[in-house]
Amino acid sequence: MRINKISVTKLFGVFNHPVSLNMEDRITIIHSPNGFGKTALLRLINIFFNSPYSELRTIPFEEFRIDFDDGSYLKITKSIDTTEDKKDKNLIFYFSKPDAEAEIFSPNLLIEDSLAETNVSLDITEERLQSPGGIETQTKNSESTDFQNLIKSLTNVAKQLTSSIKVNKEPKWLSELKSSIDVHFIETQRLLTPSNVPEVAVNTKHPSMIPSVNIYSQELVEEIQAKLAEYGALSQSLERTFPARIFNNKAPSDMTEETLRNKLNEIEKKRSRLRETGLLDKDENSDFQVEQNIDGVTKNILSVYVEDVEQKLMVFKELATKIELFKRIIKQRFLYKNMSISKEKGFTFTTPDGKPLSPTDLSFGEQHELVMLYQLLFKVKPNSLVLIDEPEISLHVAWQIEFLKDLRAIIKLANFDVLLATHSPDLIDDSWDLTVELQGPVE
Repeated sequence: MRINKISVTKLFGVFNHPVSLNMEDRITIIHSPNGFGKTALLRLINIFFNSPYSELRTIPFEEFRIDFDDGSYLKITKSIDTTEDKKDKNLIFYFSKPDAEAEIFSPNLLIEDSLAETNVSLDITEERLQSPGGIETQTKNSESTDFQNLIKSLTNVAKQLTSSIKVNKEPKWLSELKSSIDVHFIETQRLLTPSNVPEVAVNTKHPSMIPSVNIYSQELVEEIQAKLAEYGALSQSLERTFPARIFNNKAPSDMTEETLRNKLNEIEKKRSRLRETGLLDKDENSDFQVEQNIDGVTKNILSVYVEDVEQKLMVFKELATKIELFKRIIKQRFLYKNMSISKEKGFTFTTPDGKPLSPTDLSFGEQHELVMLYQLLFKVKPNSLVLIDEPEISLHVAWQIEFLKDLRAIIKLANFDVLLATHSPDLIDDSWDLTVELQGPVE
């Protein structure tokens, strides 16, 4: 299932924005002046699929709707009580499928009636806390009984509040709808990522954040190591059964000597390619060639060998293709820096004279480019919807013009849809047919 239209009414109490997605080109661009709600629209999509419902209350709107390519749609509305003492915004989810009864759900917290029941307990607590013989005096005089009663009273109030909160459990249809599409949001703040390590161990101006380029470099190491482990396990399995498979194998009739030699040459090309991507080391037998004529016994052995090696190298195919595109785009953009990939360090950089350069020493524009490319190639699942907010940040005009070309190449490889918000006509370039201009209110 794919999303084919997004719409919101009374965004900030003012804007009505319908946005139809380009299903064939798989890229939709929303463009408008500042303050028209581009980021808010992306956030609404991301909140529904990835965040708590409570965050929907932080964005003022009356109705938000998502249409899917199977004819179904989800509508989220807010019923707003405008009285001064009750300004809570209540959410209602309405899901309609063709030839099926509509589903309705409200996740609102039901606490008002029960809170009224706890007011007496709360008043007593406040009175006791503010009295001359409060906690401090009682403690000094060792009057532990009153203090223990106070704690008991507070505990009872907490229990009453907890038991009074009733949350409508999310229905199965809504859970399945939210999990039916992976949504990946690349926000404007993308150069720093929250850290999971203790603050004292983080060497950065922002103790709770660490540079995204460092995180992604380490993630790439882990992904390469995982593939190497898979490669090693498969190699061991094939090696254990190799003698038996040689003994039982009969070379296919169409496996001529020429075909076998071609396959061996292709294997060496694949190995060379994997060494270039940093996935394999150069080994002593990397230039293995069969010079003499191949007799029947040798053909039998080599045919099993070829099948085994092709199967093992297939483990790296997807990752190698992504790394190759990653390196190619970076090479075209970073004119005076060289990037290498290794299984120990992830991506590393050097200056033209060969001196090492930390990823955090790259310019902000280079880091933005690196972070976006990495997320698009290595963090997005196939068939996802990717939301990108202002991809032009810190990018030179020449890089902005090339962005959609790079994005198309990545989409062709990784297979996902993109909805991006931009202020930049340079980034749009000649792709205005993919662009939805958000309009102001009709006067």
